[in-house]
Amino acid sequence: MMPTFIPAKTIRSTMKPTLRHWSRAGVICLMLILAGCSSKKQRTSYDAHAFDDAIEDAADKYDVDQKLIAAMIKVESGFNPAAISRSNAIGLMQLKADTAGCDAYRYKGKRGCPDDDDLLDPDTNIDLGAAYLAVLQKQQLKGIDDPVTLRYATIIAYVNGTGALLRTFSSNRQQAISMINNLSPEAFNWHVRKYHPAPQAPRHLMKVEAAYEQL
Repeated sequence: MMPTFIPAKTIRSTMKPTLRHWSRAGVICLMLILAGCSSKKQRTSYDAHAFDDAIEDAADKYDVDQKLIAAMIKVESGFNPAAISRSNAIGLMQLKADTAGCDAYRYKGKRGCPDDDDLLDPDTNIDLGAAYLAVLQKQQLKGIDDPVTLRYATIIAYVNGTGALLRTFSSNRQQAISMINNLSPEAFNWHVRKYHPAPQAPRHLMKVEAAYEQL
């Protein structure tokens, strides 16, 4: 039986509609992909040095590390003064009015607590955030000798509370402080990673320390 030959012209004419069809489909898919990408919310970059003067003033006022304030702001809000978290932590240093805000007010000798408008003001937020760092270092974590360990402890207590941190060592505050003083900063870091009940605590410490080292 002789094979049947189909003219090349016939093959080309048969393929053209199919190729045109897939070409149009490809273009439509590409347009949809690009449209989806363009609809994604773009991250806004904020000036990391816009609040340098306020940070320096607050550091001097409360005798806390200027670099620590700046590193906390970078990690907490990315220097966005209007940042508000799902848990209603507000502003540059992500303070909650009814907890850290009240503690800062008391440290300043003021009654009551700040309101949301107070915390959305950059200068006020930095002032209260620095005051709260002073509360942690000079009151709640007082007695920790090594300055690096104290910084680590401050970062963890800032985001997860002093009590949760100290209880990983002992339910007795003085005993917990004594145990911390028997550790190097590296050993303290290891202890937090292994025993702190909040998994975000060591991650937060790592982020703030990375930001601190870059300043």
